Amino acid sequence: MAVVFPDGYRLAALGKDHPRRDFRSGVAEVDDWLATKALQHQKKRLSTTKVLLDGAGEIAGFYTLATGQVDFGDLPAEVIRKLPRRALPVAILAWLGVGRDRQGSGLGKRLFAQALADCHHAGEVFAFVAVILDCLNEQAKAFYQHWGFQELPGNPYRLFISPAQLTAMMTADKD
Repeated sequence: MAVVFPDGYRLAALGKDHPRRDFRSGVAEVDDWLATKALQHQKKRLSTTKVLLDGAGEIAGFYTLATGQVDFGDLPAEVIRKLPRRALPVAILAWLGVGRDRQGSGLGKRLFAQALADCHHAGEVFAFVAVILDCLNEQAKAFYQHWGFQELPGNPYRLFISPAQLTAMMTADKD
């Protein structure tokens, strides 16, 4: 699946020269993450952040991916069937943000699609049993559920999709 961004926009790995402290999504936690923690975590190899830059070099949006583990018992029965009873590897969509002045333009959907495409590509090299994400609010939860993400049992703001669902999303255009 190839994600196409509007003319003049380009996706890049977060760098120290990017104006991350100027980014405003309207959600304080998202803005604070990008301004104060994203680059530190990237340097420590805890996560990777990609920024969508406009023609002037301003950050229009971003996403952060990481890997992690979830306990066997935290996943639904249909996911853990025939899996070992231990901590299991997952891909994590840790953060996603779009600048307030660009919301409603479709950039969030494109960034989300690119993040999932990156997860899919990584899954061809490093195995994981789910892509998970945590929602900050009901609006975010509704956005992700629209794309097939489901609640993890006992945690209504932690959502997941299986690798099979991810593959189906990535190959839907090709059929």
